[in-house]
Amino acid sequence: MSQALSQAPAVGTLLKDWRERRRRSQLDLALDAGVSTRHLSFVETGRAKPSREMVLHLAEQLDVPLRARNVLLLSAGYAPAYAERALDDPALGGARRAIDLVLAGHQPYPALVFDRHWNVLATNNAVGALLEGADPALTTGTVNALRLALHPAGLAPRIANLSQWRAHLLHNLRAQIEATADPALVELEAEVSAYPVADPGEANADDLGGVAVPLRLRTSAGMLSFISTTTVFGTPRDVTLSELALETFLPADEPTAAAFR
Repeated sequence: MSQALSQAPAVGTLLKDWRERRRRSQLDLALDAGVSTRHLSFVETGRAKPSREMVLHLAEQLDVPLRARNVLLLSAGYAPAYAERALDDPALGGARRAIDLVLAGHQPYPALVFDRHWNVLATNNAVGALLEGADPALTTGTVNALRLALHPAGLAPRIANLSQWRAHLLHNLRAQIEATADPALVELEAEVSAYPVADPGEANADDLGGVAVPLRLRTSAGMLSFISTTTVFGTPRDVTLSELALETFLPADEPTAAAFR
């Protein structure tokens, strides 16, 4: 453990990396954090050791994810500030009940919950209607929502506006990479971007007036069209909760609504 910590980047180096990732100058950050530029420079170069409170304060100003804030604290020699528990941990029972209520309440329309790597953790019963024709290898075990959507053996062949939906998903993934610097997401982006696209589908299925990108899916029940929304916890104090996303699908037209009713 001590050897691993000694090999980890210094807290000042990590803070500088996050500042540059957020495209902030030392002056901008110093003004927002209420510290002198000189002191911030000393922290980044290792000439001054920041207090635990200062590490958390700078991390908040830089909108650093909770998981990475724990890394900053460890690099500075302090204990992590945020717990990380499995979703089935009794301590997260209230959050899990809230998630289950939302999933059940969204029926008869599909809804699912996935983690920071887009691995599906929970769904409601209506999600099954979207999986028609998908390779069971993509729908069993650890199910990754991005792989399932974009893999040629997944939903991709049935997405009528594949090029548009693919661009939408990859845009969201790249924004997540920019925000978190997660290497696992970089690998996922490289993987799904390389999937072949046999039929890009409709070039622009924007029949929603530019308000949202629809998902148009060919099924045995006919063409289904959805609007999707993503919800996250507003002020989580747990790493796991901070990284959860709840994806809900609503019918974008009356035939889709009727098919699910």
